[in-house]
Amino acid sequence: MNIPDWYTLLLLTLAGFRTWRLLSEDELLDWPRRRLLRLGDWQEEGDAVPANYRKTLGAFVGCAHCLGAWCALGWWIAWQLWPNGTIITAVPFALSALVGITRGKLDPPE
Repeated sequence: MNIPDWYTLLLLTLAGFRTWRLLSEDELLDWPRRRLLRLGDWQEEGDAVPANYRKTLGAFVGCAHCLGAWCALGWWIAWQLWPNGTIITAVPFALSALVGITRGKLDPPE
């Protein structure tokens, strides 16, 4: 078993964060996420939540400590099995996470 150095750990952490963010919040995967949670075309403004909404799964997907832990574990296992390829794959995810974090810190609230 390998122990990551600080640079590898940072890349894997940011890649795990970006993966969690992509799966739980980003609009890019909004349609599949809504289907998975059985939200369909539900709108938040004044509409009742659908009766078949998967509340527990929705809480899991939105939780950084729940789904985020599995994303991080996936990146770590991938790194254990294929270190160089995983780091190369993690770099774009890490850069994307840094762009999102920087935007959140530097741009004024909308």
